[in-house]
Amino acid sequence: MAQKVPSDLSVVEPTLDKYADVPGSLIAILQETQAAYGYLPMDVMEYIAERTGTPIATVVGVATFYAQFRLEPVGKYLIMLCQGTACHVNGSELIDSAIYDELGIHDGETTPDGLFSLEHVACLGCCSLSPVMMINGKTYGRLTPDKAKKVLRALAAEEGETA
Repeated sequence: MAQKVPSDLSVVEPTLDKYADVPGSLIAILQETQAAYGYLPMDVMEYIAERTGTPIATVVGVATFYAQFRLEPVGKYLIMLCQGTACHVNGSELIDSAIYDELGIHDGETTPDGLFSLEHVACLGCCSLSPVMMINGKTYGRLTPDKAKKVLRALAAEEGETA
């Protein structure tokens, strides 16, 4: 197994300096850290614990408790597939199957090339467009399995790959 390359800890320094004297700022530190790295690497969480004097169990506990935090890197394209009532009733499970057929990933997984990640979300607030998915902030609504596959193929084509 390949050895993991340590994270560049200098990336988190400005955030730690910013919140050095702010009690109760762990969530804000983790949010800014995730924005910088794209996820929360374990070595960075250990460093945050050390620098803030917070037990590592607390840092990891907060990171695993809140759904907003990721402990693994996500793909270049983050697919958020709505699982709300309207989307469920209108076929989100068919869209989920189409994504699996096209990319071979389930909820919480990333394609081996690191291009796509899939995340089921409770609601995207676009019920009138159901079923809906959002990819990197762009909403795709009134999906059919074929439409979903076309979107994924177009994104993969932009990267010079096949989905």
